[in-house]
Amino acid sequence: MKWNWQQKEWPHFKYNKALLDELELDFTHKSGVFLGTFKHIDSNEKLDLSINLICDEALKTSAIEGEYLNRDSLHSSISKNFGLKADKKKSSLAEEGISELMVDLYQNYSKPLSSQTLKQWYSMIISGRKDLDNIKSYRTHESPMQVVSGPIHNPKVHFEAPPSQNMIKEMNRFIDWFNKSQPKAKEPLPTLIRAGIAHLYFVSIHPFEDGNGRIARALAEKSLSQCLGQPTLIALSIAIEKQKKKYYDALDYSNKSLEITDWLKYFSETILEAQNYSQKMVEFLIKKAKFYEKNKTVLNPRQEKVITRIFQEGIEGFKGGLSAENYISITKTSRATATRDLQDLVDKKILDKKGQLKGTRYDLKM
Repeated sequence: MKWNWQQKEWPHFKYNKALLDELELDFTHKSGVFLGTFKHIDSNEKLDLSINLICDEALKTSAIEGEYLNRDSLHSSISKNFGLKADKKKSSLAEEGISELMVDLYQNYSKPLSSQTLKQWYSMIISGRKDLDNIKSYRTHESPMQVVSGPIHNPKVHFEAPPSQNMIKEMNRFIDWFNKSQPKAKEPLPTLIRAGIAHLYFVSIHPFEDGNGRIARALAEKSLSQCLGQPTLIALSIAIEKQKKKYYDALDYSNKSLEITDWLKYFSETILEAQNYSQKMVEFLIKKAKFYEKNKTVLNPRQEKVITRIFQEGIEGFKGGLSAENYISITKTSRATATRDLQDLVDKKILDKKGQLKGTRYDLKM
């Protein structure tokens, strides 16, 4: 069996552009809708949305690789990287590293890609790791770089990357392709096609000892930002993590051939799903602003604290709805006071009540 990089025409990928044109049009349309909606929130809310989406992306791109970080300390680290005041929550080296990468991606999306940038991203991701021999450059070990699963005595090889001795040549060619394919460059590509190829092309080379998936997703987002002409707030990793198996299956299926129409279709549809999530986030912020404008004078301090906590849960809110126990836990008040506060919020048409007795739950009316 030959891998894609062993094919004679590597790295010239083939695809049916006509099958992807409709997805490209859909992306362009949704981008316009998003930018139009985005204009309706003030500058503070825009920054708040940006930080929250970047934080969620950092969490999910790490979770895809089985690394689970703390959202609060990650949010604090990202805020600091934006030069904002943040709480004094101590972040781990992994949280600080992925925060630095995501903020750099946001702030410097328009800059051409370079070997230095990629190596800096790699150093950020593996910050604090003691188990890697090479922490500042492409891999150099002689043993094959393989993606495997299953027991040690009988592993399944999902992919084997080009040998380490080819890394400089392969990466110089990749970086040249990435820069030439951006808008207004020598060989511009359609937005979704470029992002999809950037991801697959990079992970096929697998130039680093670890972190290749996270960097590949960052490259896809850099590509999208360059095509949009501004930092992308597309929740790509959030969409991927929801169906992680489908993502890995698509990669597994696409690394043995240079014909990648199926991969580009999958990846483009995932980007469109991510766009939908980001659009809902903006609409959620607008509804939140209108909610406070209407109700800011009618909430007591306990109620305000609970409502703030509900909003922190994002567009999905509390799973299963807010309970009296949630209210008591958040406010540290008595059950009798919680019952009065909750009924007051229902009477004011701020909460919807459903269920009975211990099954009673409350949902925010937006």
